[in-house]
Amino acid sequence: MIVDLSEKSLPVYKALANPVRLHIIRILCQKPYSVKALAKQIGLSQPITLRHVNQLQEAGIVQFKREGKNKVSHICITEVKLDLPQPDNTSLLSQSTDIPVGSYVDFDVVPTCGIADVNNFIGNVDDPKYFMDPGKLNAQIIWFSKGFIDYKIGNYLFAKDQVQMLTLSGEFGSEVPLSNPDWPSDITFTLNGHELATWTSQGDFADTRGKYTPRWTPAEFNQYGTQVTILVSDTGTWIGGSKVSNLTISDLLPLPRRMDLRIEVKDNAKHVGGCTIFGKKFGNIDQDMRLTLYYK
Repeated sequence: MIVDLSEKSLPVYKALANPVRLHIIRILCQKPYSVKALAKQIGLSQPITLRHVNQLQEAGIVQFKREGKNKVSHICITEVKLDLPQPDNTSLLSQSTDIPVGSYVDFDVVPTCGIADVNNFIGNVDDPKYFMDPGKLNAQIIWFSKGFIDYKIGNYLFAKDQVQMLTLSGEFGSEVPLSNPDWPSDITFTLNGHELATWTSQGDFADTRGKYTPRWTPAEFNQYGTQVTILVSDTGTWIGGSKVSNLTISDLLPLPRRMDLRIEVKDNAKHVGGCTIFGKKFGNIDQDMRLTLYYK
């Protein structure tokens, strides 16, 4: 299967941008399953499992076949290739700034909430006052049900440097007591007072241990999230090949020397399902949040 950056490829991007569906694909790569057997395998209800499988079918990744009295799901592709257009300008320079999850400068969060480092929880969970604990600078994971976290990010470019686009990337998930793979949450990212995008996390995942999540964490604790990359260019703002707003890089310029990043779950969001931010030592991505400026 070949996908590109056109709208016709959006069903594929959306189907793959979910850990539960990726888990289903891994299972179906081993052998076909009926929806009933697949639901038992992944620990979800049949209606929720069918919804995920139907989305994979609509994307052309899975197909149903009748085997006796059962309708079973098969993987119908062997690979997915991304066909990217040739860049108009190959001479862009870049500068990246990592943003440790514990380096926030302000917050207003609602339990369930907490912070932890590689060794243990920092303070008591579900008590926002511990977000002020000096140990927060070592935090590698943060979670809250509602509210915001604010960060300051340095802009180290020179006045002569002309910013052409930027990306903000990180690993994020929802927040619910223990875990729930079907727990959507609208997480809003704001830079310097401009809302870049609202991304909907599909759940709070603990079906398998995170690749980098420390072993001391309980198995039912947030294990991993979804890698999200927000791209702001001269054509708009994009997430995973999908245009999410008409905000362009020119709307953000000039960038201040101290940039403000807010990560928020709003009171009036359609899905108020919390937020988990995974640092370098938690989850499946060996990276803190990262802001990259592309310039010439």
